[in-house]
Amino acid sequence: MKKLLILAYDFPPYVSVGGLRPYNWYRYLKAFDVEPIVITRQWNNAHGNHLDYIAAGNSDQDIVEESEFGTIIRTPYHPNFANRLMLKHGEKKHRILRKSVSAYYEFAQFLAPVGPKVGLYEGARAYLKTHKVDAIIATGDPFVLFSYASKLSKEFGIPWIADYRDPWSHNEEHRKTLIQKKWNSYFEKKIVSTASHIRTVSKFVHSKIDQLIPNKPYSITPNGYDTMVIDKIKTIEQNKEELCVSFVGTIYNWHPIESFLRGANQFVTEHPNAKIRFKFYGTNLTEELTRMVNEQFPHLKNHVLITPKMQNHELLEKLAADNVMLLFNYYSYMGTKIFDYLGIRRKMIMCYENDAEANLLKQKFYSVDESGAESKQLQADLIHETNSGIIVKDSHHLQQVLQELYTEFEEKGFIACDSVGVENYSRKIQVERLAELVKEIGG
Repeated sequence: MKKLLILAYDFPPYVSVGGLRPYNWYRYLKAFDVEPIVITRQWNNAHGNHLDYIAAGNSDQDIVEESEFGTIIRTPYHPNFANRLMLKHGEKKHRILRKSVSAYYEFAQFLAPVGPKVGLYEGARAYLKTHKVDAIIATGDPFVLFSYASKLSKEFGIPWIADYRDPWSHNEEHRKTLIQKKWNSYFEKKIVSTASHIRTVSKFVHSKIDQLIPNKPYSITPNGYDTMVIDKIKTIEQNKEELCVSFVGTIYNWHPIESFLRGANQFVTEHPNAKIRFKFYGTNLTEELTRMVNEQFPHLKNHVLITPKMQNHELLEKLAADNVMLLFNYYSYMGTKIFDYLGIRRKMIMCYENDAEANLLKQKFYSVDESGAESKQLQADLIHETNSGIIVKDSHHLQQVLQELYTEFEEKGFIACDSVGVENYSRKIQVERLAELVKEIGG
């Protein structure tokens, strides 16, 4: 059986869509004759919000977990000075000092083994001194994991795979200044050139990588849904008491959330007796959403539910009992939540295809250079392909869609979803492809 060392910063129990990709490698690889060894950091989830990302780990020693699926090594995590300041004094104090310290580590971590993420490198190196593996895979963001994989590959003579969930130097979040742009481009080209193979989630992301590292062997492996969890919840029936429209995860500043809430508020104002609820699970804007509803859309107060983050299996159980899944347009990106929506077979509505207010938000905030994109409506393409939902054109169309959905719910007690070809997006199938790659490059 081949062995694969996995460098994954985000990993359960931390609640993150980025952690689901490597978790499914861990969960399914042995079924295809590859043993996974995951190197991650310790997560204690003490805060239940974004502060968990910078909170200290549980131990100063590696925590090793063995299971029927493989091995997980959870390395110590020590917050840097900027992290400690935030944890102690909150987000509003010492901002300039915190930004300066964080910037130092963002640059220095590519020159020397320093910074709060270095525990993964040290844990992986210690493991490789006494154990043999056939290949290494690092999944980014954070992309310093690519640097660790490259160093380990060189030291121990092991081929490595670069797995991109998002672009690196072509992501505007990583190139806010000219120095950042040049710095990241230099190290991306230098580091990823040493990889044996590149995996990423879409042709668009690969087109950006290929601008820096052309002619490198690559494969496209989109995100997907967890077959095991979906199988456990497939018998859960939709709620029949009220029409529940649900959204999961991060709301970005280019998302037309205010427009959507305005439309929802208009609907409940015109239909005061409507049994309808809009649910937001694990959003990053809990306080902002609450304030927006209370101050701008008071008619929504009894129709909006906002919940904290929760583990993926628990989240999917709740979603399966809801009726309609809400997406905001990611344009040239696919995102990840759309695959869970596909897996639970609930009708999606995507806002918006071509809305004036949303277009202005995109122009102002969307941080992706879309040049070279074959499609700038990837989610809409997938919804059309799988017949899994409604593409909402604009805020006016939203009113019509809400009315049609509510009428269907009143008549049937559920919302039909006649999707097709969903099984093609099972993560288990995608893990099989990874196993084949490991066997190929691992010799």
